[in-house]
Amino acid sequence: MAGRAAALFAMRPDVASTAFPAALRTRLDAVVEIDHGLVVTDFGEPRARRALAGAEVLLTGWGCPPLDAEVLDAAPHLRAVVHAAGSVKHHLGPDFWSRGILTSSAADANAYPVAQFTLSVILLAGKRTFSMARQYAEGVYKASATSPRFGNVGRTVGVVGASRIGRLVLPMLAREGFEVLLADPTLSPAEAAALMPAPWSVELVELDDLLRRGDVVTLHAPSLPETRHLLDDRRLGLMREGSVLVNTARGALIDTEALVRHCAAGRIDAFLDVTDPDEPLPPGHPLFLLPNVVVTPHLAGAMGSEVALLGAYAVADVERFVAGLPLLGAVREDDLARIA
Repeated sequence: MAGRAAALFAMRPDVASTAFPAALRTRLDAVVEIDHGLVVTDFGEPRARRALAGAEVLLTGWGCPPLDAEVLDAAPHLRAVVHAAGSVKHHLGPDFWSRGILTSSAADANAYPVAQFTLSVILLAGKRTFSMARQYAEGVYKASATSPRFGNVGRTVGVVGASRIGRLVLPMLAREGFEVLLADPTLSPAEAAALMPAPWSVELVELDDLLRRGDVVTLHAPSLPETRHLLDDRRLGLMREGSVLVNTARGALIDTEALVRHCAAGRIDAFLDVTDPDEPLPPGHPLFLLPNVVVTPHLAGAMGSEVALLGAYAVADVERFVAGLPLLGAVREDDLARIA
């Protein structure tokens, strides 16, 4: 494709302003015709409908309305949807995939902040930072510095899922001196070994074995019907006494009621950036009340200054689309069965 294609923003206005600062908008203007003053949150609004009728490229992000059959019928020239965020499952449904429209996601750009956040949590969890901070607020200054409960030396971390984030986390953990286990039924031992650069190594194990051996278990699997409550009551019971469960992936991977029971019994600690079935959790939820559980409001992905990373990735794919090149973040219908 050559020339300047007609493009349209579809996302929350605050997302558009953060993801696409002036320098990125200049790059967009070089390859597409786009009205920077029009950021669509409702495809039924008349001005949006007129723009949609001529749009060849749709730049989407957080807050984009669903692209259902009615919307797609109103966009007869649409050739590409470039998503300046991670998952496309929230706005691209069954009506979309049969129309031959190219699709791109900036999930790769969103992965590094999540991996970085995950590593930070694991290191802090090894020092029992979160429970110690609560105890300090209640008047207990510090437990014995020689207690074997504390520290990151000689610890084993189990990574559940070799997703794009899981693959980033693996070498990060190795660089910090952790023994690293990986559970992913889609990989062979040779494929798993290839994920870790020399001189480090990763051991591919069954999930139950990983849960028994890990001092920390960190989840990086997609939310699919077969992974719902992957960590149920039985599997949570396999985790060793005093271990830590970290979830920066999807809340549905864990049976929340079972997790509450295991954490309330003091067997395991948990750090949860995502929850199920409620997100956000209602005030007073049992997870908020447990001293060995920390729940954060879905912070791991790109936020603030990091959001421009998503915009830059999206702009690069718009440039590639106009130049007739393959999209870096291309998403196909058959990818949906293995991505978040």
